[in-house]
Amino acid sequence: MGISVVINTYNAEKYLEKVLESIKDFDEILICDMHSEDKTVEIAKKFNARIIVHDKIDFVEPARNFAIQSANHDWVLLLDADETIPEELKIYLREFKNNPNADSMLAIPRKNYFSGKFMRAAYPDYVYRFFRKKDVFWPEFIHSKPEVKGKIAKIKTNNKKLAIEHLANDDVTEILRKNNIYSTAEIPKRKGKKVTSAKLFFSPLFWFIKYYFIKKGFLDGKEGFIFARLKSQYKFATLSKLYENQSRR
Repeated sequence: MGISVVINTYNAEKYLEKVLESIKDFDEILICDMHSEDKTVEIAKKFNARIIVHDKIDFVEPARNFAIQSANHDWVLLLDADETIPEELKIYLREFKNNPNADSMLAIPRKNYFSGKFMRAAYPDYVYRFFRKKDVFWPEFIHSKPEVKGKIAKIKTNNKKLAIEHLANDDVTEILRKNNIYSTAEIPKRKGKKVTSAKLFFSPLFWFIKYYFIKKGFLDGKEGFIFARLKSQYKFATLSKLYENQSRR
């Protein structure tokens, strides 16, 4: 009983070679590509990855189930094309999978960076990426969490060697670009939720407080302040677009 690593890609050449190098000793590498126009497929072939194709979409969630169910093994490690796996985590995953009483899913902490700096405020950022594929269904909304049959275990956060390494180090311009795309994509997910004046004011404010004070973003210096403000801006943009959409209706 092996492990399939599943990665959805579109023009992912920037980090892909480093990602695939970190997982080359798993039992299967499956790339679900959305008609990349760069060297993504060429790089994947160098690592003997199995390649399947999905129609191009603006965000990955609608393609998750197709990719997951195409894997050859019962256990799936789902990665983005800018995430690597340290050796300690590989060992942990294999031991978890080999336990006959293992839960259906393992939540894994992830280390995030901004402006070249590790963000304390964004750790542990648990992602739900290791599971039995028969027990998981992925809703097609952006930033959705999987629906799981069974229990979810969590890796303790005090050992950062057991965390996924998120290589993305976006600058402010790129984050604002993504915020605009993703906040628009949030509208179908939040359909029917009323946006009040109080929510417009307090919800973005709480997000800033959460990332800057509660999660100690102030320890990350100016980068931590900017990071928290960008998180707050994303929440405000999402609610504003949702309110605008409801008003038009």
